[in-house]
Amino acid sequence: MKKYLTIFVLFLGTLFSYAQSTKPAKKNNKIDTVKTEVIEVVTTYNPEIADANKIKQNPTIKLLAKSKKKKLKYTIYSAPVASTFIPKSGVAKSIDVGVKERIYNNFLALGYGNFNSPYVETYLHNYTRFQSEFGLSAKYTASLDNIENTKLNSDFSNLNASIFYKKEERYFDWTITLKGERNTYNWYGIDEPTFTETAIGNIDESQTYNYFNLVGDIDFIDAYITNSQLSLAYFTDYYNSAEYKFNLNTNFDLPLDFLNSSFNNIQIKTGLEYLGGSFEREFTSTIAIDYSIFTAKINPEYNTKFGDFSLKLGFKFFTAFDTENEVNHFLVYPDIQIQKPILKDNLTVYAGVLGNLNTNTYKDFSSENPFLSPTQFITQTNEKYNAFLGFNGILNKSLSYNLSATFKDEEDKALFVKNYSKSNGANNGNNGILFRGYEYGNSFSVVYDDVQTISLAAEIEYDVSKQLSLSTQFQFNHYESTTETEAWNLPNLEASFSAKYKTNTWYANTNIFFVGERKDILYSGSSFNISGAQTLDSFVDVNLNGGYHFSDKFSAFVKLNNVLNNNYQRFSNFNVQGFQVLGGLTYKFDF
Repeated sequence: MKKYLTIFVLFLGTLFSYAQSTKPAKKNNKIDTVKTEVIEVVTTYNPEIADANKIKQNPTIKLLAKSKKKKLKYTIYSAPVASTFIPKSGVAKSIDVGVKERIYNNFLALGYGNFNSPYVETYLHNYTRFQSEFGLSAKYTASLDNIENTKLNSDFSNLNASIFYKKEERYFDWTITLKGERNTYNWYGIDEPTFTETAIGNIDESQTYNYFNLVGDIDFIDAYITNSQLSLAYFTDYYNSAEYKFNLNTNFDLPLDFLNSSFNNIQIKTGLEYLGGSFEREFTSTIAIDYSIFTAKINPEYNTKFGDFSLKLGFKFFTAFDTENEVNHFLVYPDIQIQKPILKDNLTVYAGVLGNLNTNTYKDFSSENPFLSPTQFITQTNEKYNAFLGFNGILNKSLSYNLSATFKDEEDKALFVKNYSKSNGANNGNNGILFRGYEYGNSFSVVYDDVQTISLAAEIEYDVSKQLSLSTQFQFNHYESTTETEAWNLPNLEASFSAKYKTNTWYANTNIFFVGERKDILYSGSSFNISGAQTLDSFVDVNLNGGYHFSDKFSAFVKLNNVLNNNYQRFSNFNVQGFQVLGGLTYKFDF
């Protein structure tokens, strides 16, 4: 059976091959009308992983020779160029920037000097990890021995301390500070030849001042309010005098670009102030003294440039209410300054006219003259205008200078005058009432007068080298008073000279002061009758100080004051200490 089946398959294959190779015969020249059709079979295709074939070799790409990158060749064609540079043989020199001094956050200084003078000063400062810091500072100086040839106690002591805390927030920084002072002095400036030993022995000449000040500051970041400060102060003395002062100052920075894109911002300074206080009695009677002054101010200013001119345009508006004396003031002052460079960096001319309403305080008066009696009348000083013209600049990159002339007109300017003595030199009281320690012609009061002042001033500073610098200042003043015969206790000439020298291990400074003649009231006997004026001689005070650094942490210092041992009077009958020397050690450290 298989044999016949094989023969049949071979026969069909031969027949099929012949049919494919033989052309069909044409019959009666008619074309076949049978058409071919294409049948498409559509079905879904679901591939499986097994159907995919992985490429086992990466294809190779052959680039033509003209497609290959060509190697670049560089050729420099040199040409001679004229040059004025002539190299010199030698060793290259390095720049001497000095030794960078390490800065410590804390220090402690201890010293001692003649006149039994202890000295202690410290500063402690630290940062925390949350953008905050705090610090503590304190300073104590004293002279516990009396000045030569003074029969009353002439010692003094000063203690100043402050503590602060600062915090950095996202949009502002704030700081709170508490300050305190305690100062003791003596009214030792009596006219000794006119007093008996018994009367001198019964004088209580001591005075003590206490001061506390709480200050809060806020500095804003990228805001219309730049900063604001609130201050509360309290001042007292041994004779139950008391003074309170409240200040709130806020500064604004307001844009003006909505008016014109070229306009700068305008700064506005505002302030609210209240001053109140009392004294137990007047100098000439037992009537108490009270004072209460409220002041508000606003000071807009605009800074701009016009060509080479720099302009500051503004004004100050004050309103003040003296409730005790029932006096009110509404005042407006100019606040204009202009400057223009004549020679770049070498010569600049500036001018302006200002004005201000200054609030006098018992604290400020006692800081300037600690021998003040606690019997003062307190009021404000009206600085009507202060016009000035000056030149400044830098010469040879080492010498800087400033020359100026000023004309000032002040209403109720404060002047110190000596009080008269209620004692005739033998008694310590009157009608059974003992005199107080300041009623022996050994204290001062404040009088007010309208004064015009013309001042000529010069400042020169010269940097000799990186280690040595020199500077000097001169000021000549001419006063014209209205009611008083003289501008009491104001010098016509003041001058100073200073020099600073510093190396890696040594430093030395010198300060020389010159104060011209001053005049004070002269009374006739133990009465208020003025007999004339007393002239206080001019004086020169030379002071030196220096030290040596043993290391970054330890150093020694020495201070020499009144080197010429001049026995001059700062105020009438108040002689100063002679030659003074004080030495000590300083230690710097970090926690």
